[in-house]
Amino acid sequence: MQQIGFLGFGEAAQAFLSGWRSDEVSIKNLGKIATFDVKVDDDAHRAALQDTCRKLDVECAARPEEAFRNKAVVFSLVTADRALEAATSVASSLGSGVLYLDCNSCSPKTKAAAATVVEAAGGLYVDVAVMAPVYPARHRTALLLSGAAADAALRILGTLHMNATVAGDAVGQASSIKMLRSVMIKGFEALTAEFLLAARRAGVEKAVIASLQSSDPGIDWTKRASYNLERMMAHGRRRSAEMTEVAATLRELGLPDRMAVATAEWQRQIGELQVSSEDNSLEARADVILHSFFD
Repeated sequence: MQQIGFLGFGEAAQAFLSGWRSDEVSIKNLGKIATFDVKVDDDAHRAALQDTCRKLDVECAARPEEAFRNKAVVFSLVTADRALEAATSVASSLGSGVLYLDCNSCSPKTKAAAATVVEAAGGLYVDVAVMAPVYPARHRTALLLSGAAADAALRILGTLHMNATVAGDAVGQASSIKMLRSVMIKGFEALTAEFLLAARRAGVEKAVIASLQSSDPGIDWTKRASYNLERMMAHGRRRSAEMTEVAATLRELGLPDRMAVATAEWQRQIGELQVSSEDNSLEARADVILHSFFD
């Protein structure tokens, strides 16, 4: 049975866990689960974290060494801007030979720095790229793995019915694919916000969308624009942190980062509005954002 620790216990960790526990193959191979999340040290968030862990039968540890003692696998699921700091802070708490699966959306350079820290402490570092939203697929969400221990990780993830593929044997290969894909995916979301909000405010959004639909009928522009706005509204701050890492990736490759930087700013602005709409229509979502900007 796989003894598993989570570094960070937010949406992704909970999605993986709920998926495992709904899957007969995973249940059979699932051992004790524990987590260390920095929210445990935050008076404003501790009670909610502990309550979530209690409901999900997860040990909520006060310190990393408690969470990761005797664990075979540790999933790091924090935020992109905290991934290296998190690896550095817990490396000494990992046992020798523990697989450290860094699932955070970071640049290859950041992943390489985290790998150096983890491996110096005796852990086995794996660069993991989460290639789609964790809902609805949960533990079956597509993952890319890279690094010297990627094959070992693949075997263990297979016992948990996870949908993983090895991208290469070097740390940074999986994250490069994720980062460069995000230039398009998160950039498309940011462009959607820019054109749609302006068109809605000008009163011409139906004509603009009709023109796009005529030019590219392969996309349902109304549906995709509504989805893109929802992603930014719900996850803009996290996506902004990822796009900061995307910009770093581009600079590491000697290329301009202007589109990634602008995307990070749009994602941050809309995410920080902390708004949602019970009406899932494109118009309602656009209006909620516009009212927050201009009211």
